[in-house]
Amino acid sequence: MAGSAFVMYEAEQKEIQAIIERLTHESRAKACFVIDKNGQALASSGQVAGLDITSLASLTAGSISATGGLARVLGEKGDFTATYNEGDRDNLYMTIVGQRIILVVTFNNDTSSLGLVRLRVKKASEELAGVIQRIVTKSDAGDAPLGEITDDDIDNLFS
Repeated sequence: MAGSAFVMYEAEQKEIQAIIERLTHESRAKACFVIDKNGQALASSGQVAGLDITSLASLTAGSISATGGLARVLGEKGDFTATYNEGDRDNLYMTIVGQRIILVVTFNNDTSSLGLVRLRVKKASEELAGVIQRIVTKSDAGDAPLGEITDDDIDNLFS
């Protein structure tokens, strides 16, 4: 993840959930996910029953990391910000938001289109970036719960 890890607050988590639920509906996607760059699933919406979200999150983070490596090999100044994968049945659109999280949308061409998904993702990404910035600001301000606890404190607690 870019920078240090941040603490997800309940209010912001609910806001992120509402944004991706709206995105799922408006883009006619099968499902949407918010994943941090370390491969941790933060939120999901849509048809997620039966999906191994942990594996999806981990593989997504790996894919974004590999794509970043490709960008550097090709001389890009930063990462590629979006990736599209087309399958026989389902499509996957991934984009980096606020240099900290990955927004993933799964859809099929029977109910949606890449153009519609990209349009709706752009708006949702702007909203998510604002939420992520608030989380980072709170974390940087020292508002993180348990922020004053050190590794030594934890070791002493369990010794």
